Amino acid sequence: MGQLHDRINQHGRQGALAFADTALERKALEAALTYMSDEDSSTGFLFSGWCQTALPHRRLADDAIWTLETDHVKLMVEPGSMHGPDGAVRVGVPYGSRARLILLYLQSEAIRTNSRQIELGRSLRVWLGKLGVPIGGKSMKDVREQGLRISRCRMTFQITRGDKVGFINQNIVDSGLFSSEAGGPLLETVHLSERFFNELKLHPVPLQEAAIRALSNSSQALDIYCWLTYRLHSLPRDTQISWIALRAQFGTSYSGLRDFRKRFTESLQMALAVYPDAKVEVGQAGLVLKRSRPPVAIR
Repeated sequence: MGQLHDRINQHGRQGALAFADTALERKALEAALTYMSDEDSSTGFLFSGWCQTALPHRRLADDAIWTLETDHVKLMVEPGSMHGPDGAVRVGVPYGSRARLILLYLQSEAIRTNSRQIELGRSLRVWLGKLGVPIGGKSMKDVREQGLRISRCRMTFQITRGDKVGFINQNIVDSGLFSSEAGGPLLETVHLSERFFNELKLHPVPLQEAAIRALSNSSQALDIYCWLTYRLHSLPRDTQISWIALRAQFGTSYSGLRDFRKRFTESLQMALAVYPDAKVEVGQAGLVLKRSRPPVAIR
């Protein structure tokens, strides 16, 4: 994928796009161009557990529990409830790119301010605007819904390190404050749970916000970028990951391995477009990951 960036440097925007043979290649080029022209060097942060697992890409039934299992991490997200006209109503687990962006914002602000209390409202709107996310209409409706789902859900992370297994079993958010608006309630202030906040401070993964901006509408590409950012710099040797293992982490919603492989490869190209130093080979058996320089220098 480094060749993609070399092509842009050599031929410029229009020249590089002229070489694009497919819609997918053009899309990857557009992501690379967006990333390379971005002058904002801000850094975001994500708990390492989220770099090894992921939320669903699509909406589940409101009472469905989301589970995901990888070699080292197991994730379970249980839907929360709220008061409705006729009693308790399930609100469903968070999903899609907007949920991921809100979670990234909450964790980044917690690290920057060293505080469990996060102000959203106008600050979140400004941040989403910087990411190129429309702050009105359907997009803002999605943000409201995902904020509600995140504030109510309960998660369990089970993490294996060597011969030891630890777990975090609690809400992401301890408490929150909603404001009433014409489009519906909007999450204004949250307190992250103390245990989650402490785990985040112990295991934060730095991400380039310029890369997040370029991938802001693709939930799977965001997941892959975060995963590669976490994995590649710490590899002791070249590591092969099978398609079956990749599907277990990134594509449990796909009915067949062939369909998953096609969609994953497309999303991988998008992720690599904003991570030029990543060394990843795609083969018949899966991926070969090679030790690579991280997007943000580890401090």
